[in-house]
Amino acid sequence: MLFNSLEFLIFFLIIYGLYLILSHRWQNRMLLLASYIFYGFWDYRFLSLIFISTLVDYFCGLGIESSQNITRCRRLLIISIVVNLSLLGVFKYFNFFASGLSLLLSNIGIGADLRSLNIILPVGISFYTFQTMSYTIDIYRGKLKPTRKFLDFALFVAFFPQLVAGPIERARRLLPQILQPRKLSLNSFYEGCFLIFWGLFEKIFISGNLALIVDPVFAEQYQGDGGRVLIALYAFAFQIFCDFDGYSNIARGLGKCMGFELMNNFNIPYIAADPKEFWQRWHISLSSWLRDYLYIPLGGNRGSRGRTNCNLMLTMLLGGLWHGAAWTFVAWGAYHGILLIIYRRLNIVTKKFLAIRIFLFFHIITLSWLLFRAESFAQVNEMFAAMLFNLRFAPDTILIFLRMLIIILPLLCVQVGQYVTKDRLFLFRRHWLIKTFIYAVFVYLMAVWGIFSAEEFIYFQF
Repeated sequence: MLFNSLEFLIFFLIIYGLYLILSHRWQNRMLLLASYIFYGFWDYRFLSLIFISTLVDYFCGLGIESSQNITRCRRLLIISIVVNLSLLGVFKYFNFFASGLSLLLSNIGIGADLRSLNIILPVGISFYTFQTMSYTIDIYRGKLKPTRKFLDFALFVAFFPQLVAGPIERARRLLPQILQPRKLSLNSFYEGCFLIFWGLFEKIFISGNLALIVDPVFAEQYQGDGGRVLIALYAFAFQIFCDFDGYSNIARGLGKCMGFELMNNFNIPYIAADPKEFWQRWHISLSSWLRDYLYIPLGGNRGSRGRTNCNLMLTMLLGGLWHGAAWTFVAWGAYHGILLIIYRRLNIVTKKFLAIRIFLFFHIITLSWLLFRAESFAQVNEMFAAMLFNLRFAPDTILIFLRMLIIILPLLCVQVGQYVTKDRLFLFRRHWLIKTFIYAVFVYLMAVWGIFSAEEFIYFQF
């Protein structure tokens, strides 16, 4: 069930109507059932994976809290981590590692034919496994008390607005909102409706139309000039942002309508002047998760320069692999790890030439999206060579570039306003006449040029 579908609209209207008349306890029970129905729309069989993760982490959390034996606590934590990573490993990475191992063995003269599993990737598995692991880790660290209310914990794991593509919420933040009665207000409802509307505009108009520019260039049979490749990379940089930010805004908006406050997953990432700032602005829930549960436990920057560099690289390699079971994603993670190491070595802290640094770093990030979007290293090589040796701009290519600028113009205007006012909801706080005019323009753009084919969000595949 997709946020940008008629089925979801009907689903949420029914859920919200029930939500308004139920008590807190039955709100939670109804939301849990609704979350399972929402997820079951993709494949009800994979509900068993969510239930396994929920069951294991619930009892491991209680066991860690009740035990005074550090060895037993550590074993329970290991069980939680192993079970969750095993779910990821089997359903997302088994074929990737099996094929890699087969290739390695054949290269050293050992014949091996490791069979692949004919399974599909359960949607959202990377998100909810990380979310539940953080629960048991925080209990083990003494930062969180476990809940004995199993159904409320199950809702924390499966809460449908952010179940499929985040943000990856921490139990310290979301679980208290589930356990305590929520306060509904008209202002939160209006804010939620605005976030839903803006998220749908990002998906339906901006991301949908940019996909029409990007997809033909990355089609396997496409053999084009470097100018088309470069414009496709520009378009994909904004497509993936609007697609993922659109989902996050809709999730936050749905939560606000029901009295929940989900974390902001993006904060104008393309104004970053260096890789550290970029990861403080892009996919914040994942980057902060990797920092708190991987980079810092590895030692962070507390050791030598070489050790710090190793920690950065390992964190980004695993961050790249988190996005997909392909070597191109690993290379994408390595690319960002190298950027973090280089910028850390240069130690650029001056605010001079900030605009130039932002401009240059935007292009460095845009180039990285080639690794992220390409289907293979062969395609990466072909497209990079085309930009390097065949960079020309035919009249039709220039027209495509102008079309791209027109598509992203509303986004640029909104983000400039957000940056200047330092307010993500600055548009929502404008005078009602200004808002009415802008909403009317956005509705017109979606109605006339929007892509309403209910395409999946890009991050569903991760």
